[in-house]
Formats: sequence, structure tokens, C-alpha cells
Amino acid sequence: MDYIIGQKPPSNAPLQGSASGAVDPAGLIVDGDQRTFVPDVIEASRTMPVLVDFWATWCGPCKTLTPALERVVRAAGGRVKLVKIDIDKNRGLVQQLTQLGVPLQSVPTVAAFWQGQIADIFQGALPESELKRFVEALLKLAGGSLPSADFLAEARAALEQGQPEAAADAFSALLQAEPESPEGWGGLIRALLAMGDEQQAQDALAQVPKKIAEHAEIAGARSALALAEEGRRATGQLGAFEKRLKADPNDHEARYEMATALNAAAKRSEAAEALLEIFRRDRTWREDAARQQLLKFFEAWGFDDPATMAARRKLSALLFS
Repeated sequence: MDYIIGQKPPSNAPLQGSASGAVDPAGLIVDGDQRTFVPDVIEASRTMPVLVDFWATWCGPCKTLTPALERVVRAAGGRVKLVKIDIDKNRGLVQQLTQLGVPLQSVPTVAAFWQGQIADIFQGALPESELKRFVEALLKLAGGSLPSADFLAEARAALEQGQPEAAADAFSALLQAEPESPEGWGGLIRALLAMGDEQQAQDALAQVPKKIAEHAEIAGARSALALAEEGRRATGQLGAFEKRLKADPNDHEARYEMATALNAAAKRSEAAEALLEIFRRDRTWREDAARQQLLKFFEAWGFDDPATMAARRKLSALLFS
């Protein structure tokens, strides 16, 4: 099965069926006014959360915020609605809302409505990552969540349960909803590695958007891929490394290679212990190579992995002893 995400259309391209791109096919992104405010916002918010984007043609930050809001709403998969209101064309509505305490002295202002009431509000052009958190909090208030959050939870659970194919499917679904998700790309690469498909993992890494290429999730997946390649070469020689170490416990090269092979065999604690033993015996060996490889393991495993946390504690004890 091909898990690699193909090229997406530009995020600012109009949706099919709308010449201006103002209204999406599901009617979840609309231009509102004073006449439609009650049905579009107040009544609609009794069944789903509604974001109201107050904007103006002369507002520079609005030109950044509104397209980002539209992307987040589309990614929510029909769980939230966006109503866009031009304050210059709806001065009467703005005055009414201001009298009710809605701060519309500056734009952009975004108000979140749920059950006919304002649930939250912010002003200014937030980054898209913060918009996602804002919408996620709103959906949790309404008893739901973003599809991307559901996919991520499902994917991580599948990986933990040793079901890499199911994890790859869920990470792919996450990337369909959120193409620039570092958790999605990093998780997909790790799932493909767990399936033993290094080539597809390499292909996935090559498709990671440049914008997130240095994110910790991607760096960790990149390290995991590099270690998998190293381990593939060493896995069949575990017996030979053990013999060398029995003959010479200070054969650090053999212990170093054995650690790489153990990691490839998913024996993380043993792999970490082998590198820690080198560090105990000779901290300066090959210009601190054992500690550097151990840090690479931590990055590949994830900093909240139990093996990482246990080995990090031991390394700290050695460093400060």
C-alpha cells in the first residue's frame, strides 16, 4: 500500500463550485451580515461551534488571518463553522455587538459562539498553530475534537500496540487533514520503519514540507531512519560482537556496533546500556562517540520514551558523579 501523501493544491486556491472561494461546498465557510447573523451564528451555534471573523478590506493582518482560519475550519471536517463579517459593510451589527460587550474596536477580531453565547474571543492575527489550539479548545467545550487529534491518538495507540500498518493508515489520514503536521510525518516515517519498509520511509522523509523539516518530530524520525540503516548492517553480527567483548571487555568499537544492532532489534534498554558502559570505561573514546550516539538514540526514540528517560537518568548520574 502506498502511504505517501501526494501533492496538494495550493491552500489559497478557491474551492470548486465557488468563483470567489467565499463559500465552501458544505456551507461551513460563509460571508455573513446583519440580516443573516442570527440564523448563521446564533441559531447555528446551537448545533455546532461557530467562529465569527470580523475583518475589513483595509486591515493587513486580516489578509493573513482569514485564509488561515479557513484552512483550520476545513481541516475540522464539518465540526465547526466560519462566518466572515466585513465591519465596514455592517456598522449597525458592529454597534449592537459592541454594546453587548464584544470588543470590536480593532480588527481582526474572532469570536467563538456555542449554544448561542460567546464562548471565547481573540484579537490579532494568530499563527496557524495557535488557531488550531483555539479551535481544539472550542471543540472540546462542545464535546468533540478535531479529526486530526483523533487520527493522531489512534495512530500513536496503534504504534504502541505493535500495529504499524494501522498506525501508518492513521498517520496518512492525519496528513490528509493536516498536510504540515510534523507529528503526522514523523509518525508515518516511524510506522514505515516498524513495517520494515525503509524505502517508503525515505520517500516520506523526502516529501516532508521544508517549513517543518527541522521540527523535533522530523529530526527524531530522521535519526530513527539513519539508525535503522546502520543497524541493518550490524544486526547479523551480534554473536561476533559478543565474542570480541568476551575476549576484550575494552573493545569499545565492538560494544558500539553491538549497541547499534541491539537498537535495530528493538532492544532499546540493552542498546543504551552498551553505550553507557563505553562511557563508564572511557568518556573520551573516539571524541565522545558513545554519548553522541546515545543522544541520537534519545532523539530517535522520542524524549518521553521510557527507555530514553531511564538511560538519560543514568547518563546524568555518570556526568555529575
